[in-house]
Amino acid sequence: MGGTHGARGEGRSPATRTQGNREEGAYARGSAEVQNGRLFQQEHSDVPVILDRGRFLLVELDPDHARQLGEKNETCYGVLPLEENQVVFDVCEPTAARTTPVAWIQGLVNNVVRSSFEADLRHLASFPTRYSTSTHYTEAATWVRKQLTAMNYKTRLHSITVNGSASKNIVADKTGSTTGARNIVLFTAHLDSVNLRGGPVASAPGADDNGSGSAGLLEIARAFRDHRSVHDLRFVHFGGEEQGLFGSKQYVATLPASERARIRAVVNMDMVGSLNSPSRSVLLEGASLSQRVIDGLNEAAATYTQLGVETSLNPFNSDHVPFINAKLPAVLTIEGADNTNSTVHSSNDTIDRIDYDLALEILRMNVAFTGSEVGNAS
Repeated sequence: MGGTHGARGEGRSPATRTQGNREEGAYARGSAEVQNGRLFQQEHSDVPVILDRGRFLLVELDPDHARQLGEKNETCYGVLPLEENQVVFDVCEPTAARTTPVAWIQGLVNNVVRSSFEADLRHLASFPTRYSTSTHYTEAATWVRKQLTAMNYKTRLHSITVNGSASKNIVADKTGSTTGARNIVLFTAHLDSVNLRGGPVASAPGADDNGSGSAGLLEIARAFRDHRSVHDLRFVHFGGEEQGLFGSKQYVATLPASERARIRAVVNMDMVGSLNSPSRSVLLEGASLSQRVIDGLNEAAATYTQLGVETSLNPFNSDHVPFINAKLPAVLTIEGADNTNSTVHSSNDTIDRIDYDLALEILRMNVAFTGSEVGNAS
């Protein structure tokens, strides 16, 4: 996970967490910081932390220092300007009663199983690295495309450049069954991994970041393989995310207006397998234009899973951001804000750290939401 653009924060700002009726948090002179793993704290252990909620921090910074940090690192963390009473993220109240599941959607949800997801994730994490411009990334991309082709998806490669070198996205399509106008739902995840300290050839298994999301896309594709949907479904594995969202930026830039108009929702998965707190939760991160998608995912989580749900309208750090910048309704689905994986972007992001129960619940939520979006033509 990477690719955030820093922003300046200054003045008196509210704490980053509110619950239930959005009670205000403690006030302090500081900035909000959205981080990948624990990378901000690892690099800036001298910065006082006022409130720590894993992905979200309220830190004490003067404006000049905030500006410098915001401009320094665009792949690991972002520094946000805060206004008084701004909600950075929210913890949703558990619903009083679960909505009755829809039978055919429940059938799709039941298609998500550990054995195939785990096998795919283990294979992706077995590459020495999936650095975007490496031969190992090419091998991983070729393997991913082969899996999707075997599921009868129409696949293609989308060439991109990453800091002047060649890489690729993998795109897989399933056409809906209606003869009329069709919308489309996109599922995305970045395939690449990185070891920030070791460089391009260093060990970077990227099990959670983002083998979990990439294997998750394959598992969701498997769940929909035999489903006759009304609308179209597309899966995109991006390259170049860790260097600055190159794959998603260039993909969005190539979308014609007619294609953009068809996009009903974009669901991005980045780090869905790390559990570092007692509860299994998911963070739904988007923007105001993504609210309908956030609400739909929240409802799917309440109906078809036991996940706790957190939400944020402060998009940073992953491939949902270029879609949002293009005014397209995208949401990042990621392990809950407290479930911060401290081993990302290193050789220690290994398969033994994956919590499969958490990952599978997030996949089931995404399948249920997508089923309601693409419909049932059977």
